[in-house]
Amino acid sequence: MNPTPTSSEILFYIGTYTQPGKSAGIHAAMLDIQTGKISSPWLAAEVENPTWVTLSQNGKFLYASREARESKMVGFRLEENGRKLQTLNVVSTGGDTACHLSMDKTEKILFVANYGNGSVEAVQVLEDGSLGERTAFIKYEVPSADPAKQRRSFAHGIYADAENKRVYVCDLGTDRVWIHRFDAKKGTLRPSDPPFAEIPAQSGPRHLVLHSKGRIAYTNGEMGLNVTVFKRSPINGALLPIQTISTLPEGAERKGATTSGIALHPSEKWLYVSNRGHDSITVYSVASDGKLTWIENVPAQVRCPRGFGIDPSGQWLVVGGQLDDRITTLKINSDTGKLMPSGHTVGVFAPVCIAFTPATK
Repeated sequence: MNPTPTSSEILFYIGTYTQPGKSAGIHAAMLDIQTGKISSPWLAAEVENPTWVTLSQNGKFLYASREARESKMVGFRLEENGRKLQTLNVVSTGGDTACHLSMDKTEKILFVANYGNGSVEAVQVLEDGSLGERTAFIKYEVPSADPAKQRRSFAHGIYADAENKRVYVCDLGTDRVWIHRFDAKKGTLRPSDPPFAEIPAQSGPRHLVLHSKGRIAYTNGEMGLNVTVFKRSPINGALLPIQTISTLPEGAERKGATTSGIALHPSEKWLYVSNRGHDSITVYSVASDGKLTWIENVPAQVRCPRGFGIDPSGQWLVVGGQLDDRITTLKINSDTGKLMPSGHTVGVFAPVCIAFTPATK
């Protein structure tokens, strides 16, 4: 039975890998923002390997990537105050191993990054929330600088800027962040000038976050265990690297470790990055010029913290352990940004994505 929310609770969704008898799709749970306690998760929708989920800002629709050799995007309508998800339709992503979804600022276009074949696609979002025709498709054919380690293009994240004029794609295989001109009316993508930015060799850019003022961007290097800070041009969207900083403390064991998630605190005072293998969360302070200062690196309290989310109130970081089938909460210090374990944990099979419902306005 799904719990009835209280005034102190907020709903969030959990993307998982599915397995018979373990997980059948997207789960949902309530976070009590007063205590950090998580309700027992329940199945909100059955879908194979929904490893990334994203919500529309109006809180009416959710979209999931169905990770497979022939990947799909699935549109859902939130029902019963979000406790259930009703399938709207399913469309192809045009590639394999889809790993990230995002929407443009008008929420009329949905983007997807296909890791397996190094491609991205854009599709229409119709008035009823269902997915329509493809408006853009790009397959990156550039060989990597180090074929022994990265081999080729692996598109891992796709993001529109606040002005809805540029779209950025993190390419883990080529150490590039591709920059595209975006026509919001047509949903088309064209190479920008310059067409990409580069980060240090063998870093492997995985995800990207943009500061709300639009002048700074951050990307985490999966293999390099680092974060690169970019100064962003408001004129042509170009990215100029101004800092690269490690996610692990000096002397830490790096073998088998990779970064995964990255998120700005709602206040934009702090940046958080998760480290798999090392099983930790790194916290940075954000200066007025966008540069980062190391604050701390703390245990994530789960094994393989692939996905995490920060609740809209900015009080809690919720992190999933892909390898120990648990979700836990860490309290965010409102003065320092530091993290403190809450002791609250619930079980979910292979949780890899955490997505909160939008804050009410």
